[in-house]
Amino acid sequence: MNSAAYQIQIDRTGPTVMLSGDWTSLTLGKEAIGLQSALLDTRGNARIELKDLGRLDTAGAYAILRAIHPSPAPTAAPDRPDITRLFDLVRPTIEKEEAEAEGRGWLYRTFDEMGRGLYAFADEAWRAAAFVGQVVAALGRTIRHPSRLRGISVARIMETAGVDALPIILVMNFFIGTVVALVGANLLAGLGVSVFTVELVGVAVLREFAILFTAILLAGRSASSFAAQIGSMKMNQETDAMQVMGVDQFDALVVPRVLALLWMMPLLTFAGMFAGIIGGLLVSWVALDMSPYFFLERMHQAVPARHFWIGMSKVHLLALLIAMAGCRHGLFVGGDVESLGSRVTSAVVQAIFMIILFDAIFALIFMQLHL
Repeated sequence: MNSAAYQIQIDRTGPTVMLSGDWTSLTLGKEAIGLQSALLDTRGNARIELKDLGRLDTAGAYAILRAIHPSPAPTAAPDRPDITRLFDLVRPTIEKEEAEAEGRGWLYRTFDEMGRGLYAFADEAWRAAAFVGQVVAALGRTIRHPSRLRGISVARIMETAGVDALPIILVMNFFIGTVVALVGANLLAGLGVSVFTVELVGVAVLREFAILFTAILLAGRSASSFAAQIGSMKMNQETDAMQVMGVDQFDALVVPRVLALLWMMPLLTFAGMFAGIIGGLLVSWVALDMSPYFFLERMHQAVPARHFWIGMSKVHLLALLIAMAGCRHGLFVGGDVESLGSRVTSAVVQAIFMIILFDAIFALIFMQLHL
């Protein structure tokens, strides 16, 4: 039993959709929704090729006709009369649904879209929770049997996702520190307490900004990279070959990326904190005529070390969220380039959303604990 799949080829005569695999209730998955979305802009012009189509039932026929509606059903090969009969059996149902939909008002359509959106959100949350469980199980297997870990893969990912990201993280956090210092100097100088710029820079950089912007940069850089790498392997059927050889996908693809980010993000965050403080120091030196020695001495005295540890306490969870978002969406890539692009985008958006969400949750927790 082969999973349902499709490919879209564009030539001089227009787009051609080539269906393959078994289009049945057990093998459809998300391909039916993906086919309908892919044909939104080509409806009425796309040609459907059925020569590689495997098994077909009423669920598959409904998905195909719903995707290409209102275009006529594709012509099946003479040796496949079952396909034509299934299309003829399902077509009246679709026409009836279209007639009923035309009679529904805007209120019904609004609630229908809301319900579909809530269902999609719940389904995505369920899949994410299941993926987290699989990652935890894979990490547990790696801890029990360290020989399963591929050290070369981890080292390579630590270099590409960590060391190569160091310059942009240093530059970004340096400018964040300068912006915080400039804003603080302008506001506090009017109150005659410009010396508190040191506390503002120290607390903001150590507690929030260095962690937050480092995580966002890694989400845009590493989450997209992970999704694209694993998605390309899935499109080229390399992951299927790994399964045939008995190699677990999570052990080979997910665990090295998770561990690499867990080890590298604290170092990158520390470097970002250092760059942010240097940026604030230079602005205070130039704009407020505050000597570097005075800046560092006051920061040592006025900024408690707990702000540093509060910032670092969030790092590992954010690294885990970034790695899992990239790997999860990479493993869910379909067989076409459009699916790869949408999954890469979803990985970055979801990672950034989770970073901001959990950072806000941490802020509320620390506020309740008076830290």
